[in-house]
Amino acid sequence: MAVPKRKVSKSRIGQRKHSHRVHVRRGTTCPQCGGLRLSHRACPACGFYNGRQVLTVESA
Repeated sequence: MAVPKRKVSKSRIGQRKHSHRVHVRRGTTCPQCGGLRLSHRACPACGFYNGRQVLTVESA
């Protein structure tokens, strides 16, 4: 039966759990409409990406 030879330090536990943290998505402003959008994705407000209209957005 496997038994740990030594106590695992708090630093070692922290290094292992480091990758389990919650990542916060950073938003940027759309150069077309000024709305908030995620990087490398089309703007949900106006449908523009990289200076081109890629989505048709229906106004409500």
